[in-house]
Amino acid sequence: MKKSVLKLIVGIAVFAATSAITQAQTAATTPAAPAAPPSAFEDFVKQAKNPTDWLTWGADVRFRNEYGNNNMTLNEGAARHEQDYFRFRERIWASVMPVTNVSVNARFSGEQREWMKPSSSSQYGPRSGLEERYGILDNAYVKWSNIGGVPLSLSAGRQDVQFGEPMNWWLVGDGTPNDGSWTFFLDSIRAAYDAKDIQTKVDVVYIYQNARPDEWIPTLGESGDNTPVPYNLTEQNEQGVILYLSNKSVKDMQIDGYFIYKRDAKEYSNGDNANIYTIGSKISGTPAPHLAYSVEGAYQFGNKQDATVGAAYINSPTDWRQINAYGANGKLTYLFKDKYNNQVSLLGEFLSGDDPNTKGTDEMFDILWGRYPRWSEMYIYSYINETSKKNGQMNNIIRFGPNWTCTPIKNTTFSATYNAMFSPVDTPTRQQNSSLFTDSGNFRGHYLQTILKHKFNDHVSAHLWAEFVWMGDYYQQKDLMTFLRAEILLTF
Repeated sequence: MKKSVLKLIVGIAVFAATSAITQAQTAATTPAAPAAPPSAFEDFVKQAKNPTDWLTWGADVRFRNEYGNNNMTLNEGAARHEQDYFRFRERIWASVMPVTNVSVNARFSGEQREWMKPSSSSQYGPRSGLEERYGILDNAYVKWSNIGGVPLSLSAGRQDVQFGEPMNWWLVGDGTPNDGSWTFFLDSIRAAYDAKDIQTKVDVVYIYQNARPDEWIPTLGESGDNTPVPYNLTEQNEQGVILYLSNKSVKDMQIDGYFIYKRDAKEYSNGDNANIYTIGSKISGTPAPHLAYSVEGAYQFGNKQDATVGAAYINSPTDWRQINAYGANGKLTYLFKDKYNNQVSLLGEFLSGDDPNTKGTDEMFDILWGRYPRWSEMYIYSYINETSKKNGQMNNIIRFGPNWTCTPIKNTTFSATYNAMFSPVDTPTRQQNSSLFTDSGNFRGHYLQTILKHKFNDHVSAHLWAEFVWMGDYYQQKDLMTFLRAEILLTF
């Protein structure tokens, strides 16, 4: 591991430890006191960010150092199997309310990467150094609330659209998977109605998403065809309609139901042409004071034309195959409700894979707009060689295992997760390198994740993140996948 990684990790660890010791000593020697009034600096920040009753704004800067080994190559002997780089993301946003119930919202974001080893970025090339990338207007929308005096809202433009638990959005979470966690937006129109008398919320969303970041709104810096390899947000242009209903009329329970249509139009060589229809439902609740659960399932049908499917598994690259796919996602949690906020969960997920013996049918579950690191920052990249060189296009997986979270000291959280991972189908039909998969094994491997987060104050937070996969017989190589990350986030 590079010294740069170790320095950042050690720095955050020492900072967190110092803060923890200080808090512990204070708690042991000083009785509880009323909360202190806001400092002069906090007053300044509040007034600066909200100078008038019709304007608010803010900004943040994120510093990350990420180290990975074998995550994309799946082979320790391959070129550039080891990656080490810094990510710098800057954002500034503003919201203007020109009239009551109407807001105009915008956010501008940029990211640069400093590669400590030859990069895996095709746009930058296999070398080290600073990759400047570009700046993008990643939010630009108008929202009208309480239309006609009823609980109806309408928002239109470039906006973040997610459904489900925060950072556990299953099928709708990120419309820009190829830029990592830099942006999440979907170009869309969204109408939402809150029928409070029947405790039901209804959302209707129309999506038109371009593969190229500068298709509608120019970027700051080159991102299109004039670069050696164009940056892209997805591999195809995408349209879609979402109907999402959420009901809380049953005590301690929420029932969600949804219909999603997604139309893909191939833009790049590994893109799809597709018409995907998804019907799904989610039930979550707290049946007892110490218990919480959620379970979600979906069925997909439609048709897809995907030239990246291996010749042995399809009649012709131009064929449209019928989709017949399934997915499920669940979590059961016991909450101790003690002073350390201990929680223990059992996690599980199933995503169907494409059966190589059915040439006219595609059984691969399509995660739709859920191609982001929902449960793993590392494992999404392992799918690049498995699924048409698309990161995050997760499918053909069964995973289950325990998770533990706690708050050992104030403003600090720790979590640990283990998953046993399997593949329902032993042959990935969209594999790009046949030397990486056995085509006879179903065990993907053992997955372990640990996360330590600390919030120093309202303006500074940090975390340390580690993931490992001990590869199973699904893969030809039995190397260890490794991911380490240290992050500092500054917020104004």
